Amino acid sequence: MHPPLDRPHPNCQKQIEALRHCQETRPALKVWACNQLKFAMDHCFKEEKEEMLKEMNKDIVARRAEEEAQAAISTGTNMTFEQYLAKDKKYQKEMENIASKNAT
Repeated sequence: MHPPLDRPHPNCQKQIEALRHCQETRPALKVWACNQLKFAMDHCFKEEKEEMLKEMNKDIVARRAEEEAQAAISTGTNMTFEQYLAKDKKYQKEMENIASKNAT
């Protein structure tokens, strides 16, 4: 499956048009006839998605810190989730149990 071809894909428009042309000009029973074009389009979409994710996650550390600060304000505590887990004895005991099971 691939994303909808109707929305803009500026980096992949050439591959989309080639695939559409191939599908329009080949008989419907030759489903394999356009496979190479489909593979090229899928590769282009994968690169497009990777670029989009890099752009979305470029400031993830700052956003995560802001979320932690807001969570601390809303719960009335001044500790991060990791700090909370470090003080939680039940959680620490569970982690020790898991570690001892993995060690054997």
